[in-house]
Amino acid sequence: MKVFAVLFLALLSGLAAAACPKPELTDPARVRLMGDSVLIVTHATSAHDARLATKRGLDEAIHFAKGRRIPVVYLKDDSGDEYYFMDDCRPDYWVLSAAGEIPFDSLPSHVYVAGGHLEFCLSATLDDVIRIWSRQPRRNLTVTYLLDAIYSNGNSIEETDPYYARSRKFMGVVTYGRPGGEHWPKLTLLETMGVIQNEDHQLQYLTKILPHYARVLPSDYRVDLRLNRSVVKVVRPAGGWNPPILRFNFVDSAINLHEFAESSD
Repeated sequence: MKVFAVLFLALLSGLAAAACPKPELTDPARVRLMGDSVLIVTHATSAHDARLATKRGLDEAIHFAKGRRIPVVYLKDDSGDEYYFMDDCRPDYWVLSAAGEIPFDSLPSHVYVAGGHLEFCLSATLDDVIRIWSRQPRRNLTVTYLLDAIYSNGNSIEETDPYYARSRKFMGVVTYGRPGGEHWPKLTLLETMGVIQNEDHQLQYLTKILPHYARVLPSDYRVDLRLNRSVVKVVRPAGGWNPPILRFNFVDSAINLHEFAESSD
């Protein structure tokens, strides 16, 4: 019976690994993003998110994008193909990106982000989003973070933060008994919001983790952020009566995007 069980599990593992064929990587020069939005999925791999905490949120994000005919780009690092865990094997593009960098030159005005280690590879993705936009004509810009589809090691939470002890305790629970190292200690960004709880503190934390827009984005852009349907928080004001706006939009899940769209119809 034990032999049968082992063989059965091995078969299931093999089927899971074979669910997606080996991806055909696209030359970045051949990436063409039509429309006004794109979903960029950065390193959705269990090599970094070992407990698959972001899998459901990620699959919902891809489902949302495809339902709206929004192009989907998977950024792939050197993790084994078998570790990539999204259900959908057919994005518009698979692009090699060792550290989360964006190797193509143009982006639409609305970028949804999912997957990605918040403090590392996703940070590189977002810095490149801002860099690419800074070279394009001025216009209103939006980054939408899908909180249940992004993983984080919580290192941006500091000992002086009032929710630090809760964060350490929760991380200890989800990693209990796991091997040491960087693979397991990850929370989704949505779980981090649940740890913080207080909306003012949540907005302060989200402001702290924004990409380094001030390095490259012209100072005449107003920068603000919004968490779901909270009041818009202005992070950097701009002069003039109608400045272009860079908005960082944080949404619990792509499921909420369906609901928001329905309520605004």
